[in-house]
Amino acid sequence: MAKLLSCVLGPRLYKIYRERDSERAPASVPETPTAVTAPHSSSWASVFWSISYYSSPFAFFYLYRKGYLSLSKVVPFSHYAGTLLLLLAGVACLRGIGRWTNPQYRQFITILEATHRNQSSENKRQLANYNFDFRSWPVDFHWEEPSSRKESRGGPSRRGVALLRPEPLHRGTADTLLNRVKKLPCQITSYLVAHTLGRRMLYPGSVYLLQKALMPVLLQGQARLVEECNGRRAKLLACDGNEIDTMFVDRRGTAQPQGQKLVICCEGNAGFYEVGCISTPLEAGYSVLGWNHPGFAGSTGVPFPQNEANAMDVVVQFAIHRLGFQPQDIIIYAWSIGGFTATWAAMSYPDVSAVILDASFDDLVPLALKVMPDSWRGLVTRTVRQHLNLNNAEQLCRYLGPVLLIRRTKDEIITTTVPEDIMSNRGNDLLLKLLQHRYPRVMAEEGLQVVRQWLEASSQLEEASIYSRWEVEEDWCLSVLRSYQAEHGPDFPWSVGEDMSADGRRQLALFLARKHLHNFEATHCTPLPAQNFQMPWHL
Repeated sequence: MAKLLSCVLGPRLYKIYRERDSERAPASVPETPTAVTAPHSSSWASVFWSISYYSSPFAFFYLYRKGYLSLSKVVPFSHYAGTLLLLLAGVACLRGIGRWTNPQYRQFITILEATHRNQSSENKRQLANYNFDFRSWPVDFHWEEPSSRKESRGGPSRRGVALLRPEPLHRGTADTLLNRVKKLPCQITSYLVAHTLGRRMLYPGSVYLLQKALMPVLLQGQARLVEECNGRRAKLLACDGNEIDTMFVDRRGTAQPQGQKLVICCEGNAGFYEVGCISTPLEAGYSVLGWNHPGFAGSTGVPFPQNEANAMDVVVQFAIHRLGFQPQDIIIYAWSIGGFTATWAAMSYPDVSAVILDASFDDLVPLALKVMPDSWRGLVTRTVRQHLNLNNAEQLCRYLGPVLLIRRTKDEIITTTVPEDIMSNRGNDLLLKLLQHRYPRVMAEEGLQVVRQWLEASSQLEEASIYSRWEVEEDWCLSVLRSYQAEHGPDFPWSVGEDMSADGRRQLALFLARKHLHNFEATHCTPLPAQNFQMPWHL
């Protein structure tokens, strides 16, 4: 009887993976009522519930206007609702009986219960052969697990890790009670916009209906990572209580030297590790750790900046303390909006080996203003700064290590005008802010002007033409930078170029720009080929 109850309340089983060392075809759950009929019924029920949840305010308003919320109308309606609940309970019982008669599901639920009682390596190994509803997956790593976190008072609290806070919009004004009352309506409006329309526009991958439509593709991608790449799935518990879905592919046992390095991948706003940018470093031979944003697929929560940083923190901790990688062997790789968590990790873990940002931007405000009416400028700016502040450039400037930016020359997402206007690509602003922070004397008026000319080039031929026009001597640039580093150390900002001629500053500025930014002739969503995945330049 207890086993039957476990089958009724148990999670949905999607797939049984083939043995890792076997050449047999993947084994799926047999087409029985347990694997097909019941899951599809529950699937449609969850879709119906999602639609009902989001449309409920309009439905209640309509019913109120029509007078259907009176007591005389509500009582008969409650009878219909009770009947519907009984039908749903019957369907759940039939699903449980179907599972109970399926030996594969009974074996699965036995292994799952054993793993929850005792997370031994053998139980985890057996459980990894199943793909099921991730909510029932046991937690593999806790944010407080590292001993240094328990002993230190400076680590993250349950409120979250530290973020850079935006400066007040109006400096110098006294924060009196009257001013707070005046700001209250604007703050309430910003909060409502951010938590309804704003968050879903910024992270469409968190919308349930979109995830439901992508479910077959995500399951297929997960199966490929597990069966073909020997990937290991894990659930991490962040400091805010969110559960983060991760996938680790270990290449340390291969003959490829890059397998000793771990690439942590940060996906875009509609990207999932199952089908995202994780494929690029995998093809290049690196060990890879992918993870899903809060609210994406198996991860819980909602993808606000604080939750995103909390998730990234536990992912890095997992890589260091459970997977056994040193920070010097970790590379942070991000695509698009993933640049926020990547730059946060670089700022918070300054010993990581390198940062690679593909099709990323400097700040969210200009991109948000592009897609919203001009009359909403004040509301949009305030909402982004208070609730959705993706300040990539500010965070990246706190990192002292090697950085590579990849700019898509036909990017239609992070340009503020049209894709053909390459100077409106916000990747340019990210590069300029980074160079101006690190080399302020070099990036004075002459250096800034010549780098802008180089960024404006629409082809490799034009880039080479500008580079040769100023007769950039790379050996001389390297010797100048190495001499300065040997004398003053590696910490930025550098004062190199202070006593240099204008031509010398132009040469250094072009040299540094070319080392920090590579062009890729493609649109925003084109997968980055493995040959374009290169380690950043460093002295």
